[in-house]
Amino acid sequence: MENTIDELIELLNDKDDFVVEDAKGQLELKGEEAVCPLIEALSSRKKNIRLNAATLLGAINDERAIPPLIATLKDNNKLVRREASTALSRMGEPAVDPLIETLGDEDWRVRGAAAWALGNLGDEKAIPALENLLDDESGFVKSGAQSAIASIKK
Repeated sequence: MENTIDELIELLNDKDDFVVEDAKGQLELKGEEAVCPLIEALSSRKKNIRLNAATLLGAINDERAIPPLIATLKDNNKLVRREASTALSRMGEPAVDPLIETLGDEDWRVRGAAAWALGNLGDEKAIPALENLLDDESGFVKSGAQSAIASIKK
């Protein structure tokens, strides 16, 4: 009997790594069908579910996930935030403008994560907004902006 998408999402929190990897593989194969449930999973109380949902949304690469992944940059867990940023950096051109807007967020962690993702995306139109962060009060944001600009200009 095949697991439902909701059952597979619950398995993302299993203690057995093999079970988790199998669930991730099955969810990725479901592709577009799994996007909405995975977006909902980004707000799970369980960190491993949020983390793996972000990873899978990046792998499936559906534009509907961009706004929820940007919201996940505010997650209270550093690893989940990092995975959301990584997922956004896989989304390509559709993520560029939303990420540029996110550079103005009040939370330094969100600004830094957005800068990092923009550096990975490599779109030159992000450079002016990134240059505005070169005098940010946060060292994390400054270094993220510097690194992103350098990556884009390569």
